[in-house]
Amino acid sequence: MRILIAEDDFASRKALLRFLSAYGECDVTVDGMEAIDAYLMALEEDNPYDLVCLDVMMPIMDGYQALKNIRDIEKEKNIPEDERAKVIMTTALNEEKNVKKAFELGCTVYCAKPVDMEKLKGMLEKLGLI
Repeated sequence: MRILIAEDDFASRKALLRFLSAYGECDVTVDGMEAIDAYLMALEEDNPYDLVCLDVMMPIMDGYQALKNIRDIEKEKNIPEDERAKVIMTTALNEEKNVKKAFELGCTVYCAKPVDMEKLKGMLEKLGLI
């Protein structure tokens, strides 16, 4: 599995990387713009990400904007729904409007921080990624 982690908080980034690296090759970015660049590069190399973990609150471009860009790119490139990256939004923003916005933009899973790694593992199993 190929994984992209977009997280500006060092501790959260390190925890996700430590956990997810057991399941695949991980790339790490610190903002939404870098995440889009990495996502595009992976598509150009014909080695797309299976899973993208996006923090909602990041500098330069937030997770919502990055998610919208990723889904727009997939539509432009006519990537079938079942081949699109699974996107997990990670955030401390758990109000209903934030969760709703993330799903409207096409996220697969919305995960509250601090991330419970056992729940995350269960989500990955449910999605058929592990």
